[in-house]
Amino acid sequence: MNTTDHSSVRHSSLDISPEELRELSARANEIVLEYFSEVSDLPVFPQTFGGDTVEQVGSTLPAEGEPVERLINDCRTIIKKSRHNGHPRFFGYVASPATPVGAFADLIASALNSNVTSWRSGPAATEIERTVVRWLGALIGYDENARGLLTSGGSMANMTALMIAHRAKTGSEASRRGLWRSNAPMIIYASEQVHMSIPKAADILGFGREHVRLIGCDDQFRLNVNLLRKSILADVKAGLKPFCIVGSAGTTNTGAVDPLSEIADLAKEFALWFHVDGAYGAPAALDETKTPLFAGLEGADSVSLDPHKWLYAPLDCGCLLLRDEARARVAFGDEEADYIKVLEEDADESFAFWNYGPELSRRFRALKIWLMLRYYGVRRIAAAITEDNALAAYLAELVEQAEDFELLSRPQLSICCFRYVPQALRLRSDGMPQDNDAIKAELNKLNEKIMYAIQRGGRAYLSSATIHDKFALRACITNFRTTRADIEQTLEIIREAAEAM
Repeated sequence: MNTTDHSSVRHSSLDISPEELRELSARANEIVLEYFSEVSDLPVFPQTFGGDTVEQVGSTLPAEGEPVERLINDCRTIIKKSRHNGHPRFFGYVASPATPVGAFADLIASALNSNVTSWRSGPAATEIERTVVRWLGALIGYDENARGLLTSGGSMANMTALMIAHRAKTGSEASRRGLWRSNAPMIIYASEQVHMSIPKAADILGFGREHVRLIGCDDQFRLNVNLLRKSILADVKAGLKPFCIVGSAGTTNTGAVDPLSEIADLAKEFALWFHVDGAYGAPAALDETKTPLFAGLEGADSVSLDPHKWLYAPLDCGCLLLRDEARARVAFGDEEADYIKVLEEDADESFAFWNYGPELSRRFRALKIWLMLRYYGVRRIAAAITEDNALAAYLAELVEQAEDFELLSRPQLSICCFRYVPQALRLRSDGMPQDNDAIKAELNKLNEKIMYAIQRGGRAYLSSATIHDKFALRACITNFRTTRADIEQTLEIIREAAEAM
C-alpha cells in the first residue's frame, strides 16, 4: 500500500518568508513614523497636476512581483502628492488628523480582517463595537446605554436613520405592500443649513427631495422653531404626513447648533421622529463651555456622529446611535438567507449588525476608537476639542480687530467664516447700505480667487461658505496640531495672496 506524506501547511504562491515579513513590517513602520514626524513641514497641498502621481509610480499591471524598496519609495511619492489634513494649517473641511494610536489600530484590525456582520462572524469585534457605541453615547451626553452601529460616515448614518424613522412610523410592511410612496407623501423637516446628505438620503430612499422641507434660520443660522411649527401645521392641514425632524448639532457651513430642546418638544407634540445630525459637532459636547448648546440632544430618537471628523480617528468611521434598537429591527430585520441564519439562543451570541443597517460586509472600525479612548482617556480628548474651539474664537477675535478682514459668522464651535476686504472697497462702502450689489460681487470674486491661491499655494488650506450671499473664507479647526501661531500665520498668508493679486 502506497502512502504519501502530506504537509499540514499549504505552500502558497502568496507565502513570504519570516525574513521578508520582518523587512516589510520594518519598512512600512518606517514610512509611517516618517510621516508623523514630518507632516507639519509638508505642503498642505502638493505642487502637482492631474495624472502626475500615476505618471511617477506607473500604471502598468505587473505580471511579477516588485521589490519592497521600490514599493515603499512609490508610497513616499503617493504621500508627497497627497493633500495633508494632518497639517496644522489645514482648515478646509471637517476632517481631523489621525492619531498615531488610531493609525496603528487600523493596521491591527486589517491584519485580523474580521468581517463584523454578527457575533458569530466576529465575536470579539462585535463585542468591542457594541461597547464603543455605548461609550460614544455616554461621551456626548446622549445615552449611556445607547445602541447602534458604526458606519462609513455621517451620510450613511443619516440615511440609515431616515430609513428607521420611516419604518417606525409606517411599520415593517410598508415596502412589502408597495406603500413606500403613499397617496399622502411623507415629509421630513430640517434647517436650510442642513448637510447635503439629508436631501440626498431622501432621494435615494424614495421620499423625494421635494418632500424635505428646508426651514429658515435665525440670525445665528439655527433652525427657526416657529417657522418649523407653521410648516408642520400647514402640511397636516394639506393632508400630508410629517414623520421626521432633523436637527443639526453643528452645521458644516458655520458650526451652528439648532435649538435641540425646543425641537425635541415639538417632535414629541406631533409624534415625529427626532434625528440629530451631529456628524461634525456632537463631540463638542465634551467642551464644558459648549455643553449647554447640546441641551435636548438626550431627547433625540437617533443621533449621528463621525469619530473621524472630530475625535481624531482615521477614516472611515461614522456612527449611528439609537435609543430603541427594536425600531431598527423593524426597518432592517428580515428573514435571513440560509447561509447566515443565526441559530444561537443566547442574546449576545445571536446579535447581528445586519438587523440595524444596510451593510452585510463590515470592517472592524471600532478597534481604533476603542484603543484611542483607552490610550488617551476622555480628559485628554476633551482638552483637544476644547482647544480647537478656543482657536476658532481666537481667529474670530483677530479678524474683528483687523482693518482688512470682516467676520461673517461668529463661531459657535470650531468653524469661523470671514472675508478679506481691501481698504479701497471698504472706503467705497462707507455711508452706503452694507455691500451694494457691485461691491458684493467684487468682494465675492476677490475672495474666491484668494481661496484658490491659498489652496494651491501649499502653506494653508481654507474652504468656502456662502453667508447671506457673501463668499466667505471658511476655517474649520479640528486639528490637535494647530496652534495660535498657525492661526496668525494663516491671516498673513491670506494678506500676501491678496496683495499678490
